[in-house]
Amino acid sequence: MLNTLLGIYAFLGHNFGLSIIIFTILIRMITYPLTAKQQQSAQAMQGMQNSKKWQEIQKKYKNDKEKLSQEQMKLYQEMGINPFGSCLPTLIQFPIIIGLYQALIRALANTPIQLLDLSRLIYPFFPNVSKLVPLNPHFLWMDLGEPERLYVFGFGVPVLAILVMITTYMQSKVMTPPSANPSDQSGQMMKMMNMYMPLMLGYFAYTFASGLALYFVASNVISVIQYAALGKVNWRGLLPSFNIKK
Repeated sequence: MLNTLLGIYAFLGHNFGLSIIIFTILIRMITYPLTAKQQQSAQAMQGMQNSKKWQEIQKKYKNDKEKLSQEQMKLYQEMGINPFGSCLPTLIQFPIIIGLYQALIRALANTPIQLLDLSRLIYPFFPNVSKLVPLNPHFLWMDLGEPERLYVFGFGVPVLAILVMITTYMQSKVMTPPSANPSDQSGQMMKMMNMYMPLMLGYFAYTFASGLALYFVASNVISVIQYAALGKVNWRGLLPSFNIKK
C-alpha cells in the first residue's frame, strides 16, 4: 500500500490527496467481486424472505422461536444462502483500513528517524526517492497526517467526520434491498450494521489522520456510483418510513 501510494503520488505531481482518491478507486476495483457477491447474497436473502415457503414457516412456528430459527437455517441451506455473506465485504474493510492507516503514517514521515524508517520500506527499484520525500501532506484545507478540522470563528468543525457518517449511512441504505421481514435474524443483523458502521467510521475519521477519513468518503461515494451504474441502487432505502405493499 505504501509503495502504491508513493507511485501514484509521483505520477500525479505530488498531490497526496488525489493519490488517496485514486488509490481508493483501485481498492474498490480489486474488491468489486466481493461487493458483487454481497449484493447477490442480499438479493437472495430478499428472495427467500418473499418466498411462499418461508412465509408458511413463519406462520407455522410463529410461537416457537427456536424451531423457527432451525427451519430458517434449513431453508438457507436448501437455497444455498450464506446469512453472513452480506457482512463479509464490510469485515474485509478492516484489514484495508489498518494497512492504509499505517501506510499514511509512514508516508507522511517528517522527522529524521521516521524518514529513515520510510527509506527502508520503499522498494529499491523505486525511482527518484529523494525528490518524493518528505511528502507534501496538504490537500485543500487539510493536513492529511492530522485529524481534520475546519476552523470557523475559532471553532473546529470535523467536516470529514460528518461526511463519513452521512456517506456511510447513505451507502448502507441504498445498497440494502428492502426486507420483507425486518424482525428476522438477517434483518436485525443488517439493521445493526447500518446503525453502528456510520458511528464507528465517523469516530475513526474524527480521531485519526484525515487521509484515512478521505479514503472513507471516497470509498463510500465510489461504491454508490458503482451500484448506480448497474441500476441496483435502492434509493427508496433512504426513506425509512417508506413501505412497499403488494
